[in-house]
Amino acid sequence: MSEQRPTLAVIAAEAGVSQATVSKVINGRSDVAPSTRERIEGLLRSHNYLHPGRQGRARRSGLVDLIIGGLDSAWAVEILRGVEAECAQRSVGTVVSLVPPGEATPSSWAALPVLHHSDGVILVTASVTHAQRAQVERAGVALVVIDPIDLPGNGVPSIGATNWAGGLAATEHLLELGHRRIATIGGRKEMLCSQARIDGYRAALERAGIEVDRDLIRFGDFQHEGGFQRAQELLALPEPPTAIFAGSDQQAMGVYEAARQGGLSIPQDLSVVGFDDLPMCEWLSPPLTTVRQPLEEMGRVAARTLFQLLEDQPLVSPRMELSTELKVRLSTAPPRL
Repeated sequence: MSEQRPTLAVIAAEAGVSQATVSKVINGRSDVAPSTRERIEGLLRSHNYLHPGRQGRARRSGLVDLIIGGLDSAWAVEILRGVEAECAQRSVGTVVSLVPPGEATPSSWAALPVLHHSDGVILVTASVTHAQRAQVERAGVALVVIDPIDLPGNGVPSIGATNWAGGLAATEHLLELGHRRIATIGGRKEMLCSQARIDGYRAALERAGIEVDRDLIRFGDFQHEGGFQRAQELLALPEPPTAIFAGSDQQAMGVYEAARQGGLSIPQDLSVVGFDDLPMCEWLSPPLTTVRQPLEEMGRVAARTLFQLLEDQPLVSPRMELSTELKVRLSTAPPRL
């Protein structure tokens, strides 16, 4: 029978501090004296609450944390499917934690793999602060980020897609059909993937000798409502676009709704391109032309990268981008003359 770990109350008593102070150390709070933090972390390590670097990694728990904002979208489900499939091949369990954006304190997600005694953490579409990096490093927990909001820095590996190339391909497709007034809807401005897709859109227009019209570039979020609201704004312009490149398939579905409410037919009156290639794209009416990013494979690659870190294997690059591909369906057509 394995030895049962003492409670935090016992550790607090051994350290001569309160349970609240022990909790602060576990959660990466900065308001603890360095000498006190060192004493508590030593006790936590001795009782297997924290992994002591590589030595801790050698005694693996067989668990990986997947921390994500929500599972209410097909996008998230595809990522989860890839991570779980790769972990299952190694008989490693996946602990899924939902940390909605804006609801977490700066260090709260970083405490989860420590509390779960996980070997590593895969963080999805989030920023990584210096304090968070320091917390997981102290715990000896490996970290990989999928689609980071900004560059994680300090060599933290990140997995994404060729977003710039995808934005370029989507816009070039519309240009080839004869569209010249092409709008785009991005996600939040600070998101790397959103910036890259819009940069690809800009590059395609510039290559075609078309001046970029700022009125045709809108930002929101990647959800249905964001696409709907921004599309309504675009379609209300004195000279509305004949085509819209949406930054996600869910946004594109919002564009469909705005077009329907405005009495427009797709693609006769408005061409629409999405981004992601979620399974429902083929079920829409008409089926959605979109840029495919290999979401399930991104999850798999993130898990593989995590295992490379755990096995101290060198990485080819701290940043990996998987190829995107334009999937042409029935939501795009030449503009009306």
